[in-house]
Amino acid sequence: MRLGTLALASAIGLLMASSAWAVDVKIGVLNDRSGVYADLSGEGSVVAAQMAVEDFDAKGKGINVEIVSADHQNKPDIASNIARQWYDQDGVDAIFDVPTSSAALAVAEVTKEKNKVFVNSGAGSTDLTGTACTPNTVHWTYDTYALAHGTGSALVAEGLDTWFFITADYAFGHDLEANTIAVVEAAGGKVLGTVRHPFPGQDFSSYLLQAQASGAKVIGLANAGGDTVNTIKQANEFGIVQGGQTLAGLLIFITDVHALGLETAQGLVLTEAFYWDLNDGTRAWSERFAEKHGGEKPTMVHAGVYAGVLHYLKAIEALGDKSDGAAVVAKMKELPTSDPLFGEGEIRADGRKIHDMYLFKVKSPDASTGPWDYYELVATIPGDQAFRPLADGGCPLVQ
Repeated sequence: MRLGTLALASAIGLLMASSAWAVDVKIGVLNDRSGVYADLSGEGSVVAAQMAVEDFDAKGKGINVEIVSADHQNKPDIASNIARQWYDQDGVDAIFDVPTSSAALAVAEVTKEKNKVFVNSGAGSTDLTGTACTPNTVHWTYDTYALAHGTGSALVAEGLDTWFFITADYAFGHDLEANTIAVVEAAGGKVLGTVRHPFPGQDFSSYLLQAQASGAKVIGLANAGGDTVNTIKQANEFGIVQGGQTLAGLLIFITDVHALGLETAQGLVLTEAFYWDLNDGTRAWSERFAEKHGGEKPTMVHAGVYAGVLHYLKAIEALGDKSDGAAVVAKMKELPTSDPLFGEGEIRADGRKIHDMYLFKVKSPDASTGPWDYYELVATIPGDQAFRPLADGGCPLVQ
């Protein structure tokens, strides 16, 4: 009888312990679902977040996760209004993705005000871990410093030392242009001119003609997504590459190469944080992603959303609580990062996620062995060299 009573008491104790750890978490995936960045983020980021929840076995660990999504239309006012509504009325605990740097910076401010969590994968501005850093923000996948130092350094080293920039006229484009100019000039190169186009853009002909007339060896494209695709297509129509100038896509995604086709994109040098065909882990995950997303391979933004959600859930499990956003981010920084897409890494005091970056060259059509076989690995850039030094960013969180 006593053994039965002890067993019952033990069972009740376990039940109470498990219920004490149960927590409901609501994740918001906020991005471009209808515009120039829809392919590189969009619904694919929702799929990636869902995969992270499944792989973490959230339910089995007492964490009940709901995922919601919205289209910020690449506008900071819409992004901040959605974030505010999600936090104030809809019970969202954390926001992920958010391409378009101006939108990301707006969401970071609202997230800090509401003491929630923001894990960015889609935006590039280094301000997120610089002067605009907050205790509630993690910048996961890439930034303009890493892009500039990867692609810019490689091209200048090849003797391509005169540049002309075609730049998207908003925070990301300005940041990418400035970072790349710093790299070019530090290596002894010269910038012959810059022009800025509205975001998003349609007709890039006047900007390309100015770049062509400059005689610069490199035309640096400080834009992204559909803008980059359209700039490269129109450059080919003008015969710019055939005329001897090199196009440098400073932010190219695999979906951009897919849209361009290898005939047009071949030879482009680019920097990315992830490629589906890097290793067994990336290949296995990417095959699963493709099955859930219409056969398309993931971009580095999708990979960053997956890894970010996974690490966020690990932090909540370790804390046993989700209510204090700054505490959750502090725990994310405390825990080493580990996942099959980015490997081992860390999150610095400024919120910058550190991992290797990769320099790729787009294959020619005859070198590709099948669908989505687009990149040749040129170099691996170690994480401690890929991103801006911690002391140089001006983040007030850094002592």
